[in-house]
Amino acid sequence: MFTGLIEEVGKLKGVSRAGEAMVLTIEASRVLGDVAIGDSISVNGVCLTVTSFTRGSFQADVMPQTFRHSNLKDLKPGSKVNLERAMAAGGRFGGHIVQGHIDGVGVIVSRTVDANAVVFAIRSEDEEAFAKYVIPKGSITIDGISLTVIRAESGSFAVSIIPHTLAQTALNDKQPGDTVNLEADILGKYVDHLLNYRSSASSTESAKRSRTGVTASFLADNGFM
Repeated sequence: MFTGLIEEVGKLKGVSRAGEAMVLTIEASRVLGDVAIGDSISVNGVCLTVTSFTRGSFQADVMPQTFRHSNLKDLKPGSKVNLERAMAAGGRFGGHIVQGHIDGVGVIVSRTVDANAVVFAIRSEDEEAFAKYVIPKGSITIDGISLTVIRAESGSFAVSIIPHTLAQTALNDKQPGDTVNLEADILGKYVDHLLNYRSSASSTESAKRSRTGVTASFLADNGFM
């Protein structure tokens, strides 16, 4: 598990590809301070496993599932990446619960200055599946960064970035048209899954009522009242 607080910006040193399988070699320093084979490191929000390391870099495998559903496939030697080690049990929890399990890829629609902040508007490539998890003031992970949604509109959402976060992450180099990895808040995904599971397991009539939205009858039938 991660918190979405980026520890350092690494640089892709090399990439070896065989179809949809990849091996990434990433230059880093801070995240290697106590590294061991098998450790988890978030790379642009994707939880990867350290397979080997040196004093200044580490390697990690990218399997086809990750290749297809993240922007790691777009990386080239020299690309900057956000890095975070898995959360220590006794560490501070400054962000939100981040699994490093990407829900999909988004495209930056616009980047605008708002006083001392920069506002990024982002559109998910799978709007219908992802939009239901994006709510104003809710948490979202973008390229591994824990951020707060400032507005959610049809087809896109926006986040506001403070100068420190922008300067200390690879998001600083991102421009409209670039892709970012998206991970929705795990709490919303669990609630959605459980409600749909209860609906599918109930009677046909209850399932029909559940599709009309959250009503008093729906809440009563599902044990909330």
